[in-house]
Amino acid sequence: MPNPIVEIKSLSHSYGQRAALVDVSLQVNPGEIFGFLGPNGSGKTTLFRILSTLIAIPPGHVRMMEMDIATERDEVRRHIGVVFQSPSLDKQLTAEENLRHHGHLYGLHGRELRERIDQMLSRVGINDRRREIVGDFSGGMRRRVELAKGMLTTPKILLLDEPSTGLDPTARIDLWRYLRELQEQGVTILVTTHLMDEADRCSRLAIMDRGRLVACDTPQALKERIGGDVITLATREAKQVADLIQDRFQMKTEILDGVVRLERQRGHEFVPQLIEALPGLIDSVSLGKPTLEDVFIQVTGRVFREEESADAK
Repeated sequence: MPNPIVEIKSLSHSYGQRAALVDVSLQVNPGEIFGFLGPNGSGKTTLFRILSTLIAIPPGHVRMMEMDIATERDEVRRHIGVVFQSPSLDKQLTAEENLRHHGHLYGLHGRELRERIDQMLSRVGINDRRREIVGDFSGGMRRRVELAKGMLTTPKILLLDEPSTGLDPTARIDLWRYLRELQEQGVTILVTTHLMDEADRCSRLAIMDRGRLVACDTPQALKERIGGDVITLATREAKQVADLIQDRFQMKTEILDGVVRLERQRGHEFVPQLIEALPGLIDSVSLGKPTLEDVFIQVTGRVFREEESADAK
């Protein structure tokens, strides 16, 4: 196996008395699309800022491309591209001008810069609009310019914070098609997201909750941890229904937001038994294959919901 391109060991970080990350350890392999999934307050954005070298940390906790980001920050920056959730484009400049100024910050000039701008704008499909003011672009178009800007320096690692923000469904499909192309070219991609369908597209996934890493594997392997089909029961007597199921069927149940939830192999055969055993107590039943949201519920004991604290990212 090749050496990990990102290695995090026992990383913790606090804002005053509030812990944003707690003893996080994981590895990212070269060429992966690696996702960080979690609601606001999970710690994924703090981790993103650390990996982007925006937050200082003690030496020895994070290595990228076999460099310690605490002591070799400037060298790490030369090899990463970053696309933030909040737009970082100058809306008064054209797409081409935004990339040119970004290139100057990295010491690129002349023919090399011109060729890279041509290549990046063509790759994201906006070369024909390169001289238009970015402020006139749609959200999806601006996101493409952000991606071109992030890839201008040909980074080994591309970091994307909530990349689908502001994109319509078609633009999201285009975005992920482009990310797959980059992956095929050997670029390692790190993505933070709170969208389950986006997380499902990743090679591997780290699930974050309240600053802790609670699970890490491929999306398929994570869903296979669930013990069969997922059955949810809407009822006005959730506690009574849950107790009856546990007594009669010797099954573990959970009550989340007033809904009774359980897992069962061959759930479609079990649902009629439930309805017969609980006459008049069940308002509706849903049955489905496990999702990443079910995985989150299993490993945290609560539903996937955005936290109120905006600074607890």
